[in-house]
Amino acid sequence: MERLLIFGGFGGQEIFFIALIVLLLFGGRKIPELMKGLGKGIRSFKDGMNGVENDLNPDNNDKKSH
Repeated sequence: MERLLIFGGFGGQEIFFIALIVLLLFGGRKIPELMKGLGKGIRSFKDGMNGVENDLNPDNNDKKSH
């Protein structure tokens, strides 16, 4: 079975150790703030991509102008 490209050659044990290191570096209180910022960044990126798609799709531009 093919492995997901997201995790590359990482197995469960490697991902666990990476998560443990992140927890030790940033602490339990800082991680939710980091994830919130990451979520906002992803949401902003998706909104930007949708804006580009809407600008490139002439059907959507005609509907907006009416």
